[in-house]
Amino acid sequence: MPDKGLGQLGDGLLFTAVVVYALAMLGFAGEQATSRARRTVTSVRAASQVLVGSGPPVTVPTETVTVLKPSRAGQVAFLLTCAGWVIHLASIVLRGFAAHRVPWGNMYEFSSAVAFVAVTAFLGMVVRGRIERSLGAFVMVPVVLYLGLASSLLYTAAGPLVPALHSYWIKIHVAAAILASGSFLLSGVVALLYLLRSRYDDGGRVFPISLGASLPTAAALDRMSYAVIAFAFPVWTFAIIAGAIWAESAWGRYWGWDPKETWSFITWVLYAGYLHARATAGWKGRKAAWVAVAAAGALIVDYYVVNIFVVGLHSYA
Repeated sequence: MPDKGLGQLGDGLLFTAVVVYALAMLGFAGEQATSRARRTVTSVRAASQVLVGSGPPVTVPTETVTVLKPSRAGQVAFLLTCAGWVIHLASIVLRGFAAHRVPWGNMYEFSSAVAFVAVTAFLGMVVRGRIERSLGAFVMVPVVLYLGLASSLLYTAAGPLVPALHSYWIKIHVAAAILASGSFLLSGVVALLYLLRSRYDDGGRVFPISLGASLPTAAALDRMSYAVIAFAFPVWTFAIIAGAIWAESAWGRYWGWDPKETWSFITWVLYAGYLHARATAGWKGRKAAWVAVAAAGALIVDYYVVNIFVVGLHSYA
């Protein structure tokens, strides 16, 4: 029997995490709004000097870098995100103990886990210096929306799994899908920001106009999106393979073009096309970014539209 007390406590912690993430989003937005004013260009000069003709030694500038002055709002927002991450993790763990199973057996739990992975990936990249902290304003928007939808429209009280999910494959197939989906969520946000920045660089209008100027360089955003997709794509591939193996044991066939299988494959093809185009055709600009955005859109269709509105063997999700 599920533990209702633990389940309610976990739900309360998830609500708290959403509030903390929303406050962090506002802090990151404040940092993002002032980033253009705090962004300064500094010339880094070589320690050695060189001779120019017969004149005296001259110090030669070797590199120009952009220095972003610290923001108190951003520091507070980052700490709030870390606090929300801890609270979010506690809510997931309590949900598992309350239901006496893995805490990703329905759309409510799956959404929570996907958002948790996205926040984890963002924090990890910030700590490693792979992504600017101020981009948290944009990352927190889909995270808060995901969790808001989960807590309202998709909410399910802690309880046992439906019979179709009673398999050890739920610990493998679904866990891999969560890891890939959360990472793809982050890459989709960065790809959209790349399109905004590249449009600004080309003199196009961006609303608000200051947004394009406050973002990292287009090249940096392109590298971020590629790095995340390069990590998540093999995980998504493994999730599809594991799902096919599970389908054979449950339904007697590896693949039947069920709507869920079809859209998972469409998503895989789009991300595969993105990586293939970058490797062979040298796509590193808007074309690649649009493919990444289309793939993220297919993933949303696969999750929300197929699970909620389309009838198939995966309708129990």
